[in-house]
Amino acid sequence: KLINCLIHFYKRDFVMSGTYYFVIVGHNDNPLFEVEFSSSGREVRKDDHRHLNQFIAHAALDLVDEHMLRTPNMYLKIVDKFNEWFVSAFVTASRQRFIMLHDLKNEDGIKSFFSEMYETYIKQVMNPFYSINTPIKSVHFEKKAQFYGRKFLTG
Repeated sequence: KLINCLIHFYKRDFVMSGTYYFVIVGHNDNPLFEVEFSSSGREVRKDDHRHLNQFIAHAALDLVDEHMLRTPNMYLKIVDKFNEWFVSAFVTASRQRFIMLHDLKNEDGIKSFFSEMYETYIKQVMNPFYSINTPIKSVHFEKKAQFYGRKFLTG
């Protein structure tokens, strides 16, 4: 019983830490939007690993493109793994790529997050003041991303 109790606390405190990095990548492999999420109680350190996260996401783009050609699905699931990071992907109808780096498997939550962010992205693209394939600087878009991150990933 003691071992089961220790395993439970280990999973709760360490394995279920839940760190996520989400980026929307444009047609020219340029980042259009990026945000990081972390489970409650842990502060997101924006500068500590931002460049490493960008590097991992960019390195996975070729694999995303390969998966995109092999399946008609928009949600590509986990396409790569780098050290402790899993890379999940979603491709929009206009071939924009949503990339999620995460340190634990949460397939249902990530799929739900991608679906909601896709709907939010479509609304952003329909805005006449937004030019496609340019960085998204909307405060409303950022708030929606934070909300869905809390709801499906770290909540």
